[in-house]
Amino acid sequence: MTVSNDLMELKEDKIREKYAAAEALLTGFDHTPRIAAKREPDVVQERSPGLGTRRRFRSTTPGLVTRSTARPEGVQLSARIFESDDDALTTPLQAGVLQALRRALSVAQVMSDQFAEQTGLADLKRANLAGTLDASRADRFQQLLSASALISLHVFANMTDFLISGLAADTADAEIQCGDVEEILLDNDQLALHGTLWELDQEISAAPIQTDAQLVSLIASFCEQLMEKVTLRAEGSALLQSFSEARYRVEADNFEITGFTPAARARSTSLTMAFKKPEEVVGNHIAKYQAMKLAKMLMAYDFERKLNPFAELGGFIFTFMGDGKPGTGKTTLIQMMAGLINDYCTNAGYAFRYQNLSTDSIDSYQGKSAQNAKAFIKTVTDPNVIGFGTIDDIDQLAGKRGDRQSSAGQLEITAVLMESFAGANTVVRGNCTFGMFSNYPENVDDALRQRAGARFLVDGPQTREDYIDILYLLMGKNHSIPVGEHELFEAQVIQKAVAASYESHSRPKEDALVSVFDRISNSIGELDTIAKLGAYLKAIQEADERFTGRAIKNITDAVKVRAMDFELPDEWMEDPDLFLLKDYETKKSMIAELAQPISIEMVIQEINRYADSEFRYADKSDEVAIENAVREMQRMEEAKRRYMDLSRS
Repeated sequence: MTVSNDLMELKEDKIREKYAAAEALLTGFDHTPRIAAKREPDVVQERSPGLGTRRRFRSTTPGLVTRSTARPEGVQLSARIFESDDDALTTPLQAGVLQALRRALSVAQVMSDQFAEQTGLADLKRANLAGTLDASRADRFQQLLSASALISLHVFANMTDFLISGLAADTADAEIQCGDVEEILLDNDQLALHGTLWELDQEISAAPIQTDAQLVSLIASFCEQLMEKVTLRAEGSALLQSFSEARYRVEADNFEITGFTPAARARSTSLTMAFKKPEEVVGNHIAKYQAMKLAKMLMAYDFERKLNPFAELGGFIFTFMGDGKPGTGKTTLIQMMAGLINDYCTNAGYAFRYQNLSTDSIDSYQGKSAQNAKAFIKTVTDPNVIGFGTIDDIDQLAGKRGDRQSSAGQLEITAVLMESFAGANTVVRGNCTFGMFSNYPENVDDALRQRAGARFLVDGPQTREDYIDILYLLMGKNHSIPVGEHELFEAQVIQKAVAASYESHSRPKEDALVSVFDRISNSIGELDTIAKLGAYLKAIQEADERFTGRAIKNITDAVKVRAMDFELPDEWMEDPDLFLLKDYETKKSMIAELAQPISIEMVIQEINRYADSEFRYADKSDEVAIENAVREMQRMEEAKRRYMDLSRS
């Protein structure tokens, strides 16, 4: 089923019918704030005749003293936007902002009307106006009004953010954040829009706006925060299920409403990274091969269907762990993969977004680290872009639960990553991938590490040929030293090197796993059936209790990747018409034709690869824990000796 069949179109004539009401809201209305405090100075100039500037009246009538006595404020958002800079004339960007606000208000009202017709709210409104609404339906009436208000607010914020995202070329250097959004009123959809427009007017008046780009940045910040708060309030509401599960489209704006999911316009990030070519990565054969395959897998993503055929057929790598000693090439691998995706996206005209979660995200303020991590996940997983997110030195960034040296901020990041990578609400569309890299993976929380579906062992150059190649590569061209008896880069021919690397995993490498493998092989014979493989897996679990059902899932995912053990042809990336611009079903069938059947050798090799890595991490983790305990005991013993010496003296 294509996307056109499950999208309901909001009619353009219905939207334009709401223009007059939307313009009236932007021109001026009165609003008495209930929750938020006024942000303007106490002395206010008259905005128009009839709207005075008298002081607030405080009621002395018993029972009314707790009610808000703020006078109604004249909200003139269009005038406020025109006054946001010193230019006497309206700028094109200001006009664009107002058009976006009018359009978003109109669509929000149409969406609210449609919800009212679908749920029976429209009938309840008519009955209420006629005075025939009985008490038995009053509670449902108010609940539906609140649901309608939430829909209006989210659609308004969502579409405004979508439309203004393309107005300013770059707001990164003009970023202004709004204050806390508070005036969220859920009595009905009209009052909800009054409240949010009043607060937006207050934010613009209080902010030090000097440029149009700052105006756009402030409104975008306001919309994002409003969407987040409305989404939290909408969680768990059965009345909103019909809206959450449906998909709507505004054809003229290419805007889609998918429940409470933001529909931000796809924007690429500007990359200043020093990209590396695959031939500049020496050694790391399996890691390089899988990174190259994954870069092409991402390009199979279908922007209309919002799904990647690899995610449906199996074999897509959503998360992976790259570990190795310092200096073995983890950063080079990141530069290579980001460079490949960037080039492919540039050629196809896709938006590419790369982001790294660094130690700058750790904040001493409670909850801020989690907020930073969520923003990172949201940026990369945006279904309108091809995303690549990296977490370098994850052992320093994400705390290990139970470790007293882990800060609260590190533990917050761990919780967000665990929920995002394999939580109940995790949706793998196939448009993005996350790479976790570490020199010390044994220091990463076990549960978080196991959420890495694939393992990239970054072991650097290994053979004599590898070291000759990397020396030649790094020496550059400013010399005349002969190469000698060596075929340059012959050892880096990827297919040949990968085949040898996979073959090496037919037997385990870690001593503890070798003993398990030999014992099971001697007991039940060659591992050539699913039953025997299951017995091997159970024996591994008995040797290491951390080898759980999630490990089996990661192994089977890796086997499916091996079944898709082919690179999409380079010409498919170079000429978008051959593959990238095909419809979803065509791309899916083209990929399925290239797949190969799963063999017993593949399964054994992937079990050994994964189990080797877990045993390697566990051994190191246990050894580190023992060393730390020994040092702690030695310190306590020395402290006790010194204390006894002081006591005697």
